[in-house]
Amino acid sequence: MFGCGRLLAQTPVWQPSPGHVQVPIWPGAVPDAQPAAGPEDMTSDPKELVGGKTVVAVGNVTLPTMTVYSPKGKNTGVAVVVFPGGGYQILAMDLEGTEVADWLTAKGITCVLLKYRVPFSGPSYDEKLQREVLPKAPTALEDAQRTMGLVRLHAAEWHIDSHKIGVLGFSAGGHLVADISTHFDQRMYPAVDVADKESCRPDFAVALYPGHLSSWPGKPDDKFELNPDIATHITKQTPPTFLLQAEDDNVDGINQSLVYYIGLKDAGVPVEMHLFAQGGHAFGLRPTKFPITAWPQLVEKWLRTIGMTSE
Repeated sequence: MFGCGRLLAQTPVWQPSPGHVQVPIWPGAVPDAQPAAGPEDMTSDPKELVGGKTVVAVGNVTLPTMTVYSPKGKNTGVAVVVFPGGGYQILAMDLEGTEVADWLTAKGITCVLLKYRVPFSGPSYDEKLQREVLPKAPTALEDAQRTMGLVRLHAAEWHIDSHKIGVLGFSAGGHLVADISTHFDQRMYPAVDVADKESCRPDFAVALYPGHLSSWPGKPDDKFELNPDIATHITKQTPPTFLLQAEDDNVDGINQSLVYYIGLKDAGVPVEMHLFAQGGHAFGLRPTKFPITAWPQLVEKWLRTIGMTSE
C-alpha cells in the first residue's frame, strides 16, 4: 500500500494547479503541534502505479492548508471537504485529492481540499506493538473541524449553501470522515476566532474504503466491533452517510464499513452502503476493470436522494 512507507523520486513541496492557492487554516501557531521527522515533502514511486499512473504522496505536513476549487459552469451550492488517505502517514494528494476536485467541480460542486497534518495524526498501526495506537493529539480531527468552520464562515462569499456542506474521504481519510461525523459538538482545540463559532457538523458524509474503524488499541484487528471512540459518539445527529468498500480489500477489509454501518443503523442515521466483490484498496477515481470504480455515479445519485442536489 502506497500510504505506509516513504516513496521514491522526491520532488518539491506540493502546490495546487495554476489558478488555485492553498491557504493555511490556522492564523497563527497550530494547536498541539507535533515534531516532524523533516520538512514537508512530495514523493512518488514509479513502481507503484494506480490506473497506469504514479501517486503523489505528501509527507511531514505540519502546516495544514485548504485549497478551494470552485465549480465549472453551473453551481449547485453544494460543497465537499475532501480528506485524502494515506494511513495517517502521508496524503495521496492527486489520487484522492485533486482528481476528486476535478470530478466534483465538473458536477457543479465546490471542492475544498484539506492538506491535514501527518504523520501520526490519527489512529495508526504500530509494527512493533502489532496493534493500533492513538496519536498524542487528534491533530487531523482538529484540522478537519477548523476547515468545516471556515467553509461555513465563507459560504456566502464562495457561493455555497451553508446547509449543504459535506465531507468525503478515502482510507484513513474515510476514518476522518467518521471522526468528524461523530465529534462535532465540541472543538478539540480552544477557539481561535469567529470561524470556530460556526458548526463543524457535516451535512452529509462519504467514506470510501475507510480504515481504523473496527480496530482499537489492545484489541485484535479482526474483532468485529466498532472502535469505542466512534461508537460512543454516534447519535441521530450524525449526518447521512455513504459507505463503499471492496470485499477483497486486503488493507482495511470490509469489517471497517460493516461495523460502522451497523452502528449508524442502530442509531437511526440514514446510511447507504455498497460492497463490491473486487476492487482492492486505494483506487481513487481512476478507472479499472472492476465495477466498483463507477462509484462516483453512485454518490451523485445518493446526493440527489438525500436532497443535496436536484439533478
